[in-house]
Amino acid sequence: MYRGPNQFSFNLEQHELIVDNYAGGGGASTGIEMSTGRHVDIAINHDVDAIAMHSTNHPLTTHYCESTWDVNPITACAGRPVGLAWFSPDCKHFSKAAGGKPLNKKIRGLAWVAIKWAALVKPRIIMLENVEEFVTWGPLVNGKLCQKRKGKIFRSFVHQLRQHGYKVEWRLLTASDYGCPTIRKRFFLVARRDGLPINWPTPTHGNPNSLTFNKKQLKPWKTAADIIDWSIPCKSIFNRSRPLAEKTMQRIARGIQKFIIDADEPFIAPGEATIIPFITEFANASNQRNMSANEPLRTICAQVKGGHFALVTSSMIKLRGTNIGFPTNEPVHTITAGGLHLGEVRAFLIKYYGTGTGQKINEPLHTVRTGDCFGLVTIKGENYQIVDIGLRMLEPHELFAASSFPSDYIIDKDHTGKKYSKAKQVARCGNAVPPLLASALVSANYNQPARLAGAA
Repeated sequence: MYRGPNQFSFNLEQHELIVDNYAGGGGASTGIEMSTGRHVDIAINHDVDAIAMHSTNHPLTTHYCESTWDVNPITACAGRPVGLAWFSPDCKHFSKAAGGKPLNKKIRGLAWVAIKWAALVKPRIIMLENVEEFVTWGPLVNGKLCQKRKGKIFRSFVHQLRQHGYKVEWRLLTASDYGCPTIRKRFFLVARRDGLPINWPTPTHGNPNSLTFNKKQLKPWKTAADIIDWSIPCKSIFNRSRPLAEKTMQRIARGIQKFIIDADEPFIAPGEATIIPFITEFANASNQRNMSANEPLRTICAQVKGGHFALVTSSMIKLRGTNIGFPTNEPVHTITAGGLHLGEVRAFLIKYYGTGTGQKINEPLHTVRTGDCFGLVTIKGENYQIVDIGLRMLEPHELFAASSFPSDYIIDKDHTGKKYSKAKQVARCGNAVPPLLASALVSANYNQPARLAGAA
């Protein structure tokens, strides 16, 4: 067990305890601190790396690096009342992202520890976060969910909370509605036994392009472009020592088609009049998607080999006069711009988004549909030409920013100075609750005892 320094520098008897079970890298704890103005008292997680990151950023918290089931709530709380107990049990064996992999009954049962805390120390408020499929929690048959009894264990879980005197409600909340630059959607359950109502936070942000967007009530949502570090260069997808996979090239080509060539108003990177970016996804081999950079980032996964999201940038040059390329029914001309043969870019695009039949780069360009014009992109009446396409994985600090972590949150080393690998940094981010989302939920429900007495 690691205890941060000076955590007893004030009188713990003067307030209720706040406990973060399955604390991870500290997303929920950070959100709770944003809302309450003070640190979480106890954080529990069996993962050494998770506790190390949490300890680095929450040094006043008492840390237990062990299974939540091995921590005795009565001993840990030492007779002090618990105002809020937060639970974020492992979600992998509930999530649809698990695909057809066998489900683990033991991991799916981790949420039961909330009942243990309810029975032994009776937290005034309990909050539980998980994936939206948590409501389907039911018995397994040969590692698969029994469809006939889907949701049976979830209903039993809720019933037991009510038996311990809790009022229980649950909802799905989307992080981008509360100022996070990610559309991560999560299930939240709130249980309280103090007689006060359960409140759900009112959204503060929304899609400015939606017909239902009310600019008097909502702010425009934060986007991927807001968290991208534009100072980091994107390596060209061409002439790499290790060529990109064909499916990756196909996905890039589809993104170029959708977000640049066919877009009425392509999104131009801030401060970069010659770069048009979009995001491509590497998380799910069966559903690898592209997305605009001016929308919130999609859900960040914890265990994606090599990274989750990549930034694709299309470098452009403004065409002068009538220099708009050449007809598509004659051999590709050799045009050098920025060290890259422009013909290669167009031939690459044609190979994947045309008729699908493909062609070799060193052959004359095949005839394509009417209207195609060798890499020509018109933006607000100005003609541009694609001269290069770059790709790089989003860096951990960008992903943490997308999850709404503060910019000074330490993610690359622990409190001893030991550095984390990028994979471990991304894992902590993928498992984390977006702090602004946690903050919104806690702000709507957590009341200090003095305020409770005033309300009574």
